[in-house]
Amino acid sequence: MKKKLLSALLSVAMVSALLVGCGDSAPAAEAPAADTAAEAETPADDTAAEAPAAEATEWTVSDDGKVLNIYCWNEEFKSRLTDHYPGYEEVDATHGKIGDVDVVWTIVPSDDNAYQNNLDETLLGQADAAADDKIDLFLVEADYALKYVDTPYTVPVTELGVTDADVAEQYQYTKDVVTDSNGQLKGVSWQGCPGVLIYNREAAKEVLGADDADTVQAAVKDWDTFQATAAQMADAGYKMTATANDSFRVFSNNVSTKWVENGAINIDANIKAWVDMSKEMVDAGQTGTADLWSDDWSAGFYPEGKVFCYFGPAWLINFCMAADDASSIAAKGGWGACKGPQGFFWGGTWICGANGTDNASLVADIMKQLTCNADIMTEIVKADDDFVNNQSAMDAMAADASYSSKVFGGINPLPMYVEGVKTIDLSKLTNYDQGCNEEFQKAMKDYFEGNATYEEALDVFYKGVTEKYPELTY
Repeated sequence: MKKKLLSALLSVAMVSALLVGCGDSAPAAEAPAADTAAEAETPADDTAAEAPAAEATEWTVSDDGKVLNIYCWNEEFKSRLTDHYPGYEEVDATHGKIGDVDVVWTIVPSDDNAYQNNLDETLLGQADAAADDKIDLFLVEADYALKYVDTPYTVPVTELGVTDADVAEQYQYTKDVVTDSNGQLKGVSWQGCPGVLIYNREAAKEVLGADDADTVQAAVKDWDTFQATAAQMADAGYKMTATANDSFRVFSNNVSTKWVENGAINIDANIKAWVDMSKEMVDAGQTGTADLWSDDWSAGFYPEGKVFCYFGPAWLINFCMAADDASSIAAKGGWGACKGPQGFFWGGTWICGANGTDNASLVADIMKQLTCNADIMTEIVKADDDFVNNQSAMDAMAADASYSSKVFGGINPLPMYVEGVKTIDLSKLTNYDQGCNEEFQKAMKDYFEGNATYEEALDVFYKGVTEKYPELTY
């Protein structure tokens, strides 16, 4: 019954966010997982008016806690806190100390929605939990942020002590993602996620004759030119991309309509363009069909993988491209970067304070230090090759001739990121994007591999999405 109650509450909050939230700038948020969505006892459309009003919520925060509980799905935020927060002492892989407060990490991978399911259950019991067990802060991604942001389980950052002046230098889109339907900021991020085309410089020299960004950009300036270059790369023994899914986010970020329009699933013309291009490239042997994060996908991080390019933001380079492996392309400074056929963004991680935290001031200080302190954020750029959420810091770093990225062979890629972040457009995102994106890519794999027609793959997609979101039609 408790699980049903939370699922209903989160589902209601999602629908409310769609109706009265951030308007056309509303960020993507995932509906409850299929198993929990089906348990909601009242149809979402009938309960939208019952969503909890943020201004009527009693925010219960205090400063008498002795244990800081942090919930996340991987090591990314842990590494940022461990490496850059002043006074953090690491005890072991899941424990630390900040002053006289013990830090406890609960890290549950996102596979099969495990992180969100665990977080949901724990948040439901927050009010009755023992002091040492209360969640103090947790992490969310853009694709499902409003599932938590537009409920009473997240506390406005102002209630913790983070002011508008503190976040003044943050990029506006990063604030839009975690602003609830009452205009209250419910989280902060240390990073921005504009994307670039990341290319293999050796392959560029071999096939295009040069590896400078201008030469490569001319060879990928639009999708027709991109495909022509893919044919050249294939003739030389390279895949253009490791998998068709590498380019999906670029197309899905440049749609003219939303995944869901008036309650119906919608296939935008740009999504269909991705399908058509990908099918041609797979059939021609210019790309593969491996899943993102698989061994086949990551093989291209090494010279023998023979992959020309990937699409991604700074976090992809920092956390995925094996820069710490001496045999990788990244370790040798062998990647370059250019804008590519279209600008795009991908992902991001936000820090949310949990309603009921008994370490409010400490949560606020972590937010301030890691997302508002320009000196620490500049340190993160230099140490981790990340793109941080501070406009003045990034402008200064982009103009700093002394800064260079080892992964990119000693060039400064930040001017490209700075330009890219200005073009991020959230107007076509919906609360259903994560499920739609995942199910579409999964369904199209059979089509690309010749195991289904496009229409058959589309039917599989519709079935998968409506199982996750029963309220949708097509």
